[in-house]
Amino acid sequence: MRVEINEYIIVDTEICHGKPTFKGTRIMVWQVLEMLKAGYGFEDILREFPSLTTAHKGRFRFCR
Repeated sequence: MRVEINEYIIVDTEICHGKPTFKGTRIMVWQVLEMLKAGYGFEDILREFPSLTTAHKGRFRFCR
């Protein structure tokens, strides 16, 4: 079963055991949130997860 949370985040039981991921990737949302919590900037996160795009950046501004 697949549920689109929003334009960028999905939950799919076939991907990462149903954990929320960024659409089109296997990057779990919790991974990025943990990096933001640890003080990483968006550029740092892009280096770690190059499949994320600058379009995702706008979604992270609410997490700071």
